[in-house]
Formats: sequence, C-alpha cells, structure tokens
Amino acid sequence: MAKHRTRGTFIIVDGIDGSGKGTVVDAYATWAEEQGLRVFDVRDFAKAHQRLPEPAEWRGSDVIVSAEPTHAGIGRVIREEIIKDNGRNYTGRAAAEAFALDRLVLYTQVILPALAAGLLVIQERGVSSSIAYQPLQKLITLPQLLRLEGNQFALTHRPDLLLIPVCPIAVALRRLGKRSKKDEAIFEKRAFLTKLDVRYRSPWFAKIFRQRGSIVGFLDTNDTLAETQNEAVAYMNAFLTRAIKR
Repeated sequence: MAKHRTRGTFIIVDGIDGSGKGTVVDAYATWAEEQGLRVFDVRDFAKAHQRLPEPAEWRGSDVIVSAEPTHAGIGRVIREEIIKDNGRNYTGRAAAEAFALDRLVLYTQVILPALAAGLLVIQERGVSSSIAYQPLQKLITLPQLLRLEGNQFALTHRPDLLLIPVCPIAVALRRLGKRSKKDEAIFEKRAFLTKLDVRYRSPWFAKIFRQRGSIVGFLDTNDTLAETQNEAVAYMNAFLTRAIKR
C-alpha cells in the first residue's frame, strides 16, 4: 500500500478489558511497518521519558500509535493510582476530570499536530472509553461527562473510525487472568464487564460518534491470536480503501 493512502486518518480501537484492543493496535503497528511506513509509538516514548513527545521528536514518521490514559503526567497518575483497586475509592467525577484533562493534553500536544501533518494515528482507547465506563460508576452522569472540556474537545475532533473489538465476557476474563502483569483495575470484574459490554454494543453509543461523522465498526475477536490479527488488518485495509475513494 502506498504511503499516501494512510495519511491524515484517526482510528480509535476501544472495548471492554480483555477484548483484544492491544492485540489489534499492535497488529496495526506491525502492518504499518510491513508497508514500509515509519511508526512512532507514543506509548513506548512516554514510558521511557515520562513525558509526551514534542512534534520535532516524531517528525518524519508516517504513523503515530498512542493510548489513553497516557503513560506520562496525569495519565500516569490515573494508571498508577486512580483506577487501581487500592481501596482509596476516587469519585467518578474526579476520575472523569482526570481522564478529560489527560485527553486534552494528548490531543493538543500530539494527536492534532500529527493529523495536521497528514499522519495516520492509531489509538487504544479514547473519549469512547469515558462514555462507556464512567457513568457506570453512577457518580457522574453522561451529560455532565460530555460537558467536560477535554471530552468536548475530543468529540469535536472525533475519530474517522471507532473500531470496537467484541468477544464473550468469559473469554475476556480468561485473557485477563492470564496476564503476567495485572493492572488491578477496578473495572476487571465480571458484573462490571457485562454491563460495559452492553453499553459498547448499544445503538445510542454508536450514535454519539456516527452523528459527528465517525464510522463505528465491530470486530469479532473470539478467535485465535493470529486470526484476530489477520481479521483486524483486513478490516484496516478495507476501511482505508473506502476512505481513499470518498
């Protein structure tokens, strides 16, 4: 695939814990490298440098790979403290505000400059995660959530494609149980995942993005690792082909 075909496109991969989001995003990074594209992984950079990259540090790349929450600044606090099952019980409002601010910084510093430069941006999780997860805590309503500045900003700059990996809850839990490094996130429980799965598959959820111009698609990840990777890449190629023709 020619490099120009992947320019200026924003893809978010999002779903319940254990659904295969990371597998899909990593498959896309591998796919891009196999196409001869230069990939800059914001996740790895932030882990190594404890900050987000400046544009000069990813300039010359063709593809940006990122994730929310970030691995720097506010995002690091979210990962290491706020969403941990540590008994400190941060309110849904506090968590929502932290996620929204982390998102605002990521979009302002990395995502929008990369898109303006014509890059393909592939991200694991996004404002879609906040919409799905945070109202379930019942400490912030969906209207309140959507009014937070970082969330409004992200929806204004909605993804071209929101791809939702789906699989049975039992499969997701089995995958989570096999992870060598446990996140200890409060959301990795059967009851919560079941409610969450319903939200991700609901028409009202897709409508939030479709009415803003996003394509919302679902990818069955109840297969082997290799099958999921191949199906994800096939979906990517089909989407980019349609995007070029529009």
